[in-house]
Amino acid sequence: MVLRNVLLIVLGFQLVINATRPIITLSAYDMNASVLEIGLLTASFAALPLLIAIKAGKIADAIGDRLPVILGLLGMAIGMLIPYVFESIWSLFASQILVGTSNIFIALSLQNVLGNHATKENRDYYFSMFTLAVAAGAFVGPVIGGYLSEHFSHSAGFLVSMIICILLIAFAFYIPVVLKEQPAEKVSLRSSLQLVKDPLIQKALFSSALVLYSKDIFVAYFPLYGTQIGMSTSTIGWILSIQGLAMMIVRFILPKLLQVMDREVVLFSSILLAGSSFLIFTLSNNVILFAVFSCLMGFGLGCGQPISMTTTYNASPKSRTGEVLGIRLMTNRLSQFIAPIFFGAVGGWIGIVSVFYVSGAFLIGGALVMNPRRNKDNRT
Repeated sequence: MVLRNVLLIVLGFQLVINATRPIITLSAYDMNASVLEIGLLTASFAALPLLIAIKAGKIADAIGDRLPVILGLLGMAIGMLIPYVFESIWSLFASQILVGTSNIFIALSLQNVLGNHATKENRDYYFSMFTLAVAAGAFVGPVIGGYLSEHFSHSAGFLVSMIICILLIAFAFYIPVVLKEQPAEKVSLRSSLQLVKDPLIQKALFSSALVLYSKDIFVAYFPLYGTQIGMSTSTIGWILSIQGLAMMIVRFILPKLLQVMDREVVLFSSILLAGSSFLIFTLSNNVILFAVFSCLMGFGLGCGQPISMTTTYNASPKSRTGEVLGIRLMTNRLSQFIAPIFFGAVGGWIGIVSVFYVSGAFLIGGALVMNPRRNKDNRT
């Protein structure tokens, strides 16, 4: 029952995010926003979460996970209402700031629910199912957003997304409330950051940040590139959705894969595949090849999140799991804040195509840093 409700909420709010983020980019493009401005708009999704992620984790540990999810869904609904009512670049910024902040409470609290409810033996399975639901939202969302935007309007995508958020609130009331014993003294930010001294947590945070920023960059800049070469909005939506489908497939088989392969090897190989796909993505303007490269990218990016979630939770002090998951999300949002601004500047200076080349190079470099053979040599 708990797992089912959590997965339903995850599917719903990820559907909303993935349906509207390409619409946000295309709306800004229609308003004559520059590539750098679109980068800043994409980064605004992560601005406040970067500052409050650890605090959000402490709140979830202190008051339970139900209320943060309910308030987060309400905040997302309001975030969808703003650009539906007001069509301006500033309404898009306001929407993304509110949606990004709301998302941090929902995602962190739902991860904490599953971590609390699971055992050490089935936690890989639970988090794989969580990220499978995330991938399902990434598969369905862009298709829905693309068709609503192309056949009705950008505003229609925001309206449907707002309705979905409101409906999800009913399921959030069934989330269990688990209160954890709090430390007698107030925990400082420095004390929180001491938790990441564990090398396992460090690797989990690094890989998670790589995956999240890469996915954001693709969702933000591929619609621009596709529009420039004459692709329709619905076709762009399908290319994005194929990546989500690939993530679903790889996350479905990931628990079995981790039983026969070392998780460090899986992580290294997956990020290397994603980086290679980024590098070759724009070598052709053929839609079929776009779909193939997007699929390969999804296979690569799909492994990082569930592995990093499980590693982070298992290595956390049991009374501070929400706090450590908050550190993980803070790291994710830091990469999601810096990367769009950087790549917006690169894309505006050299061109959109350069975004894919540079991002691919970063991913391959990150994979080499995490090379299990290299790390093993360093330990011997």
